[in-house]
Amino acid sequence: MATKNIIIIGASSGLGKEATRKFAQMGYTIGIAARNIDALNELQKEYPQSIVATSQIDVTAPDAGEKLLALIEKTGGVDTLLLASGIGNQNPSLDTSIELNTVKTNVFGFTQIVDTAFNYFRSRSHKEVPGQIAVISSIAGTMGLGIAPSYSATKRYQRHYIDALEQLAHFEKVNVIFTDIRPGFVDTPLLRNSKKFPMLMSVDYATPRIVKAIIKKKRIAIIDWRWRLVVAFWLLIPRCIWQYIPAK
Repeated sequence: MATKNIIIIGASSGLGKEATRKFAQMGYTIGIAARNIDALNELQKEYPQSIVATSQIDVTAPDAGEKLLALIEKTGGVDTLLLASGIGNQNPSLDTSIELNTVKTNVFGFTQIVDTAFNYFRSRSHKEVPGQIAVISSIAGTMGLGIAPSYSATKRYQRHYIDALEQLAHFEKVNVIFTDIRPGFVDTPLLRNSKKFPMLMSVDYATPRIVKAIIKKKRIAIIDWRWRLVVAFWLLIPRCIWQYIPAK
C-alpha cells in the first residue's frame, strides 16, 4: 500500500515543484519546504486540500533540522521524505566560491536533512509500514566530471551516505528504506544558464518517472533508458582512459 503522507524539500521549483503537483493530484497529504516561501504559498493555493503545511527552510542553515521536524508535526507525521533541493554548476575554472557553495548545499545541507529524517524514522521504527527517504542525486555521481568537480563529487557523497545509512538501519533494525533517484540532464532552472546539454529531458517527462520510483520504493532509479546505457558505458571505461576524455 502506498504511503499517503510526504514531505518535499525543494518544492519551490523544478522537479520538487512538479513532484508536489503529482502527489497532490493523487490525494497525498503534503508538507513542502524551500527557501522561497512566496513560491511555496502560491503552490499551496493550487492544492489547498493536499498541501497542508509550508515551511521556509534553507537546508544549509543551522536550524534546518528543527524546522523539518516542525513541518513534519504540522503535516501530521510523515511516511516519505523527498529531498529535491540541490545545486550544481559547470566550473572548470575552479572558482572556489562556486565549489564550496555546492559542497555547502549538497553535502552539509543534504546531511542535515537526511540525518533528521533518519532519526525521526528511528524514533517510530516500531511502525509496520517503513519510512522512506528518497533523494534526487544524479548520474553525475558515477564518475568524476572535470567540467563539474564539486557537483559530481557531492553527488557521489550522497549515494555513499545513504548506502551507509541503509547498513546502519539494518544493524539497528530501523524501519526505513531508501530511494536514490539519479536523473540525467533535466530542463530545470538549475541548467537554464548553462550551455545546451545532450539528451535533455523535460520536467514533464522526468517527474512521473520519479514519482513512480518513489511509490514503487525502488532502491536506485536511473531516469530514462538512454541514461542507463550511458552509465553502463561509463562504468566500463578504465580510469587510465577516463582521464583523457575531454571535460568540455
